[in-house]
Amino acid sequence: MIRIVLVDDQELVRTGLRTLAEHNGDIQVVAEADNGSTGLDIVREHRPDVVLMDIRMPQMDGIAATRAIVSDSSLAGVRVVVLTTFDEDENVLAAIRAGSAGYLLKDIAPNDLRAAIRVVAAGDALLSPAITRTVMSTLAGGTSTLTRPAILDSLTDREREVLTRVGMGESNEEIGASLYISPATARTYVSRLLTKLAARDRSQLVILSYESGLISPGDAPAHFADR
Repeated sequence: MIRIVLVDDQELVRTGLRTLAEHNGDIQVVAEADNGSTGLDIVREHRPDVVLMDIRMPQMDGIAATRAIVSDSSLAGVRVVVLTTFDEDENVLAAIRAGSAGYLLKDIAPNDLRAAIRVVAAGDALLSPAITRTVMSTLAGGTSTLTRPAILDSLTDREREVLTRVGMGESNEEIGASLYISPATARTYVSRLLTKLAARDRSQLVILSYESGLISPGDAPAHFADR
């Protein structure tokens, strides 16, 4: 059973999310909160697998709450998905910088929402296609607020190849097929990249692959998820 917490200042939205999330019986909403501050307290109390976090809320917004959850070592197993009606560039990038494992729009289809929760609960990262395009177009336009790191010098040729494939949205199986290595070896390389580049998850590796110039928006697929 995947245990989740809902943090959104609109009760109607929380009710709808609860109904949609629990539809198939493998996901359970264990608690709700109507602002980031209360949400943080509830997350510390219940320690869920996944938090669905709104951005614009009173007392503490979703970005600050996400950052607090991610920086709390006692909550290392908790994954945050930012779920919002807004796809402004600064919000997307701020959520990724804060350590969110996913960023989805509230108009997502019910089945896709449940699939996203399962993906994130399994330890993978996910961005919706619309959000991926927003992030990449922002980075391509040079308007990113993220610091552009000089990362390539620290990587081997093979690590650069794997980072490129991650940035293009390929799964470990697809990376293995592209580079003629096993999926297990691909996963090892991805883990090594996460450590070397101090990245929390694959979504941050995607950002780094663009910022380093390894790939350009034209190389990106219409999806991003570690399937």
